[in-house]
Amino acid sequence: MARTNRKTVARAKRVRRIRKKITGTSERPRLRVFRSNKHIYAQIIDDVAGQTLVSMSTVDKGFEPGEEKGKTSAAKKVGEMLASRAKAAGISKVTFDRGGAIYHGRVKSLSEGAREGGLEF
Repeated sequence: MARTNRKTVARAKRVRRIRKKITGTSERPRLRVFRSNKHIYAQIIDDVAGQTLVSMSTVDKGFEPGEEKGKTSAAKKVGEMLASRAKAAGISKVTFDRGGAIYHGRVKSLSEGAREGGLEF
């Protein structure tokens, strides 16, 4: 039997509550963020077609953190690189899905990087 703790259950409830309100369409796909302890992952999803259009994370082969150190600066760089990949795919407007995480720190940094890269939320 799998054991879950309070935080995991609470986060799952937040994700379900957010997903009831946010859906990605082909005109305005959903930008989904997942944050683990070490890495950050972001993908742009068309929920109508059920497809991931663009994705980027700190574990991708094309990601190099540069001279900045820290997870927050890496998240900002992921946001910028995701925005450039989205522009190449013809995506300019997205709906932001923070994935149950609080909008500060790495999640906020990723969204700011995506905005600087040219994505509209």
